[in-house]
Amino acid sequence: MLKIAIPAELENVKDYIRALQELGANYELVFADVDANKYSGLLMPGGGDVDPKYYHQDNNGSYGIDDNLDERQFKVLDKFVKANKPILGICRGHQLINVYFGGTLIQDLNNAKDHVQISKGVDNVNDINALEGSILANLYGANFKSNSSHHQAVDKAGEGLHVSAYCDNVVEALEHESLPIFTIQFHPERMCFDFYKDEIVDGSKIIKYFLDRCHEV
Repeated sequence: MLKIAIPAELENVKDYIRALQELGANYELVFADVDANKYSGLLMPGGGDVDPKYYHQDNNGSYGIDDNLDERQFKVLDKFVKANKPILGICRGHQLINVYFGGTLIQDLNNAKDHVQISKGVDNVNDINALEGSILANLYGANFKSNSSHHQAVDKAGEGLHVSAYCDNVVEALEHESLPIFTIQFHPERMCFDFYKDEIVDGSKIIKYFLDRCHEV
């Protein structure tokens, strides 16, 4: 069975775990001293904002910062990147991976109201435009609808990362040019199985794409 590492606390990643298990994968919550070679891949989940010090900016709208989590996740990510393991970044994970590769973030979108949750537990819905030949375009076509729950976004893409989807001018996906790394701004774990809604695409396709690139250990 595939074993996916998740660097987070259990109470914050139950939806991700449910989706992985529905697709036949196992998981383990990991810390900074993890051995990446003992895992099939890494899932970098959503959460609070990354401290802007990591991309050399003062705080200008970031909140929910957790210094210990930032440090833990950057260390774990570094080990999985160096081990050439498949990595899927979601929301915060998408942004943190971008920062790891030297990218920057928009700390508070001017049109954040169009991207944040409508109310607690109710995601917004956005129109996504995927570039031709991208992972998302191959899964869903050039135009599709996803959920949305964020107030920050990728600004400058990190080294080796290419933007592969937008919502208006907001970066919604990144793909690495040579490493098995794929990141998305929206939440596929809340777009599948019990969370699936007709108005959005089936997020399980993204998670399955990631798992198909992982190998049993």
